[in-house]
Amino acid sequence: MGISETSPTPESDEIATLKALNAAQAARIAILEEQLRLAAVKAFAPKSEKLSALAQMDLFNEAEALVVNPEAEAQAAEIEVPAHARARGKRKPIDAKLPRVRVEHDIPDDQKTCPCGCLLTRIGEVTSEQFDLIPARAQVLQHVRFKYACRSCEGTSHAGPAVITAAMPAQPIPKSNASPGLLAHVSTAKFVDGLPLYRQEGILARYMISVSRTALACWMIRLGDLVMPLINLMHEAQLSYDVLQMDETSVQVLKEDGRPATAKSFMWVRRGGPPGQRIILFDYAPSRAGAIPMRLLDEYKGYLQSDAYSAYNAPAKRDGVIHVGCLDHARRKFVEAVKAQHAVAGMERGLAPDALLIIRKLYVIEKLARDAGMTPEQRHRLRNDKARPIWDELRTWLDRNRNATPPQSLTGKAIGYLADEWPKLIRYLDDGRIEISNVLCENAIRPFVVGRKAWLFSDTPKGAIASARLYSLVETAKANGLDPFAYLKHIFTMLPQATTLEDIDALLPWQLARPATQSVAA
Repeated sequence: MGISETSPTPESDEIATLKALNAAQAARIAILEEQLRLAAVKAFAPKSEKLSALAQMDLFNEAEALVVNPEAEAQAAEIEVPAHARARGKRKPIDAKLPRVRVEHDIPDDQKTCPCGCLLTRIGEVTSEQFDLIPARAQVLQHVRFKYACRSCEGTSHAGPAVITAAMPAQPIPKSNASPGLLAHVSTAKFVDGLPLYRQEGILARYMISVSRTALACWMIRLGDLVMPLINLMHEAQLSYDVLQMDETSVQVLKEDGRPATAKSFMWVRRGGPPGQRIILFDYAPSRAGAIPMRLLDEYKGYLQSDAYSAYNAPAKRDGVIHVGCLDHARRKFVEAVKAQHAVAGMERGLAPDALLIIRKLYVIEKLARDAGMTPEQRHRLRNDKARPIWDELRTWLDRNRNATPPQSLTGKAIGYLADEWPKLIRYLDDGRIEISNVLCENAIRPFVVGRKAWLFSDTPKGAIASARLYSLVETAKANGLDPFAYLKHIFTMLPQATTLEDIDALLPWQLARPATQSVAA
């Protein structure tokens, strides 16, 4: 007896279509709900990439995530810690480099007699220390230039001048009433402490220094022009080394030809430089187009580390340029997926925590190398021994789960980003000088972002360009261990008097950071 086949009816086709539509709609609703939960987390939760206790759940309970050597756990299990009272924390001692002012306290004279009738003898002293701060003090520098003349001939017996006046040292802003110290103070307050110029106008007024914010802004623009020779040398030194990081952030410029005041402009940041010459350069540009990094990188050859923004693809395609990815950006997408997933209690653990668990092991290895102070060669060997097997594990996980979740979900997007960026993410394994992520460049740009919250915008492109140059100086000075105010005051004093390339080169931050000249900038 044959088996009869029933042909599909129009009704069954319609039911199947409706089921497929319902499934697609349910998936779409799930994605929207996930995005809504993430938006709530971003709006109301702390702005941190660290996961809360609820979000972590049992994410990092695995022992292998905590130690590079699994045998350490077995050893740790055999150690018993006896009960003990927690020791009271000790106050950090005050830096010995700070000057000391001795303030003596003595007992009254009528208490210096013992009950037996004898005078008490001083046998020692007890010293305690407090921080003290002397507020800024305004003063006026009077530049007195002596004049000389010949009383005998009164200048008539020769072709020289009848009266000779001592020359005024070259000033950072000619014919200005601002000293290098005041200019360094205003620059440090704006570009290090994030104080906008309108606030500084009021602060200076309290010290009887009457200067408008317009004048302050003009000073910053003039200083931006003054330091251009230093910026050029820093640019050349940075591009001469074959490891470089880049990032960018937005900035608003109100008065820019052909653009509305609400248009977004950008501040581009490069971090690099040869060993012992840490260089951080800011550059203003009215757009975020790929032509900007092409211009900034010029003829650069070497490793270029950045996020996945497409503008970096063009310079990365040049001969001799090797594009390196940022694992932090890949990790953040999984963190967002975890936060959105666990914003509602009781949800099952998804794929994102599993990826984070593997990624965390890679950061443990980097921390081990950093804490041990490893050289690039040592870090390269450690990564080959310890990190490559973990990347193999992550690749296996990625291939297994590539299509396990909708690509438009947060986890799907994180998986897609990891897969697309994979060749660039693993390139840090090739050279111990390369970082696992672009976070150091992000840290370099953070002072600008913090300051932007206070001053909000630049009035003109000239102001934005000057800000980029002065941010470059203070951040490079900080990266080389210099005090920004002392460094700015030094270059505002010495740069106007520099007449040769050697004079300018001697004012670069890493030159002043060397032990032989440390006292110049300290």
